[in-house]
Amino acid sequence: MTATTVRVRPPARRGRTLTSTGIVFIVLAVVVVAGAVLTATAGRNFFSPGNISAILTGTSILGFIAIGQTLVILAGSLDLSVPYVTSLTSLLAGVTMAGQVSNILAGVVVALAVASLIGLVNGLVVAFLDVHGFIATLGMGLVLSGYLATNYQGTAGSAPREFRLVGATNIGPVPVSTLIMLGCAALVILLLRRTRIGHHLYAVGGNREVARMSGVRTQPPVVMAHVLCSFLAGVAGLLLLARLSVGSPTIGSQGGYDLMSIAAVVLGGTVLAGGKGNVLGTLGGVAIFAVMDNVMSVLEVNPFLKDTVRGTVIVVAVAVYARRTFERRPARFTAEAGR
Repeated sequence: MTATTVRVRPPARRGRTLTSTGIVFIVLAVVVVAGAVLTATAGRNFFSPGNISAILTGTSILGFIAIGQTLVILAGSLDLSVPYVTSLTSLLAGVTMAGQVSNILAGVVVALAVASLIGLVNGLVVAFLDVHGFIATLGMGLVLSGYLATNYQGTAGSAPREFRLVGATNIGPVPVSTLIMLGCAALVILLLRRTRIGHHLYAVGGNREVARMSGVRTQPPVVMAHVLCSFLAGVAGLLLLARLSVGSPTIGSQGGYDLMSIAAVVLGGTVLAGGKGNVLGTLGGVAIFAVMDNVMSVLEVNPFLKDTVRGTVIVVAVAVYARRTFERRPARFTAEAGR
């Protein structure tokens, strides 16, 4: 008797398969068209310079944090401390500046140094103590939340007018803050695509043990991802200070930047398990949320319904990505015959 193995392979695909990033930007185009139609029904022009500026402004804060969140998720981790880092840096910079132009540099340096230190602690705990990023950064977030609640009862500090111009200046309809965010995104894309540690980050996120056995030092990419994530959350805090002119202990948590940044990353096609995704997709996810929020604000949609819409979009997106991944697996059937 002989055993026969029968393999059934899927038919060859014609042309290039549409990537997750491609899907994100197709969805963004659909959302923009739908938003323009809905805005027109309310008697507003979606493509007016003021509205475009408002949408781009909405992408800036979340964009900074989502770019950093992309890095830690690619490494197979998470960062839930980002809203508290954002609040803390806005306060530290505001108090240090105290409304004086001469203190702007000191305020920026202090804020970003503290943010980077927090990220370093997160990264060391995750990389060397093998504590999952969810737990490590949740604990750090609680520590920062307690510190903020104990030491700041309300807004504090003051940003000088020259610093506030960063949040108020536009080049045409494009805010300067959005250009800075896009510049940071470009640098991170270069880091991931053109540097060894960027390639190692993907390897560690894909399979840490295999990366280690291949000779990759698995700790440095994880630490780097957490440091950059907190650093970018600190930049977001500085931008909030520039817009509000004062630091706030609750501005980060009120914005829900921890969950919203994760949602934008997932919507952009990055896999939560790590090792697959890119910053460009994340920017598309951020833009989708910004357009949706803008349209729903114009239509005066109930805030609770806004969350329902966001949640539905996230679930549908993840379902589509999961189905695409399943369909790409080769079919294989084994039959034994002739017994």
